[in-house]
Order: sequence, then C-alpha cells, then structure tokens
Amino acid sequence: MRIHPSILSADFAKFGEELNSISSADSAHVDVMDNHFVPNLTFGLPVVERLQQVSPIPIDVHLMIENVDIEGPKYADLGVDSVTFHVEASKNPKQLARNLRASGSKAAAAIKPKTPVSEAMDLLAELDMLLIMTVEPGFGGQPLLQETLPKIAEAAKAIEAAGKKIMLQVDGGVTELNVSELARLGADSFVAGSAVFSAPDRTKQIEVLRKAAVAGLNNR
Repeated sequence: MRIHPSILSADFAKFGEELNSISSADSAHVDVMDNHFVPNLTFGLPVVERLQQVSPIPIDVHLMIENVDIEGPKYADLGVDSVTFHVEASKNPKQLARNLRASGSKAAAAIKPKTPVSEAMDLLAELDMLLIMTVEPGFGGQPLLQETLPKIAEAAKAIEAAGKKIMLQVDGGVTELNVSELARLGADSFVAGSAVFSAPDRTKQIEVLRKAAVAGLNNR
C-alpha cells in the first residue's frame, strides 16, 4: 500500500521542509497544471526539476496539461520516478507511454471521473500505473465522488485479468475515513493532499493512512 502525498496542499514557500516532512511516504505527488486542460495553474518544468533535486523521496508527476505528447517526455528526462498523463489529452497514448519508459520513468495513464475505464484498457501493456481520478482534476481539497468507486473495482479486475503488474492509484478526496474502502476495491496507491499536510504529525498521518489501506486489502 503506497501513500503519495500531494504537494498541492503543501506550503509553496517551504518546499524543502515540506518534502522532508513526508519522507516516510512512498512518493511525493506533483500536480502539473497548465490552466488549459484544467482550470488551474501550478508548476512547470523548472520547478519540478528543482523538486527532483531536493526531494528525499521519489517524485510522482501528474500532468494535467495539453500537448502532453510533446511535453510529457521532458518531465521523464528529469529523472522523476513516474509520469502520469491523461488519456483525454494524448493523441497517441501508447507511443507516449513508450517514450516515457524509454526516458527511464514509469509510465502511467489517468482518467477523469466521467471517462470510462475502457478508454485505458488498450494501454495496459504499456503502463506501470493506472490512475483513477475520484474528483474532477484541477483543485485540491475536494470530497471524493462516490460515483467513481465502481471504476476502481472495474479497473482492478481488468488489471488482474490482464495478468499485469500495474499499480492502481486513486487521486481525489482520499482520507483515513475512506482509504480502507478504496483498498478493498482494489487500489494500492493513494494520493492524499490535505489529509496529510493538514496533520500536525505527517509521519504519523502517513502511517495511519497506510495501516487503514492494509486493513482494506485484508478485507478484499
């Protein structure tokens, strides 16, 4: 069970300290938004490059941008652990996934809440991770959309049927109150922003989330 705190909920003026405060996590989730694919503007290539240099844990980049087929491999070239692109933004997702892997990064595909899981099924052979968005992408702190839960179970079954070792990540409204259910449905990687960064003891909170996820896994 992997916990990936989203630095979208961190203090942008103290990124070094904030990253150190989540050093017990599996990765730091970095949301790159361009104010076109989603209605928000966050980080770009230079910021992610610096984060990669100072982070004590792997960087998990989530690209919510247009022109991802061209821009995506540039992030992989920084040496980050994984790069996630949206199937809704890519014109050639199979080739993009291959290009990301060729640059040494794990390749991941994301789907929005209203995008059916079937849109990503032809990509499984090219992926290391599939991300199910459980909120509309663009802003942190949103509550999880209950109608997205069946998609997690559907994706988990498809991955198992394909016989692939692919991580199944959930992003949006993840808290200690629902992470067990998400794991029970088949997710094994959890993006949590405010649920981690609002906690006074982030190391303890990461462990709370991880233990709750393990409990859900054991109840599958």
